[in-house]
Amino acid sequence: MRRDVFQAIADPTRRQIIDLLSENESNLNDLINHFDMSRPAVAKHVHILEQCGLVKMEKKGREQYCSARLESLGEIAIWVHQYKRFWNTRLDRLEEILLKEDKS
Repeated sequence: MRRDVFQAIADPTRRQIIDLLSENESNLNDLINHFDMSRPAVAKHVHILEQCGLVKMEKKGREQYCSARLESLGEIAIWVHQYKRFWNTRLDRLEEILLKEDKS
């Protein structure tokens, strides 16, 4: 099942996992040590991130290693950008109105 990348960033724990993995790959056990929750709970979050394409899991020996695949965040950047343009236009219009009132 392919999940939506927006699901991944909706949860603060998953955002924290992405932040940690964006700096360095980590084995699953080390990653779990950063959280005050059970191993299965963290593993479930990692699994969701993997389904969203934001994390790649790779077995090296007996360890599972996680690495960030941040290319998928481009979809979010595009979505946010359209609203940035919207708000910039609105705020520019508000500035014009306030300047006109200030001159009156």
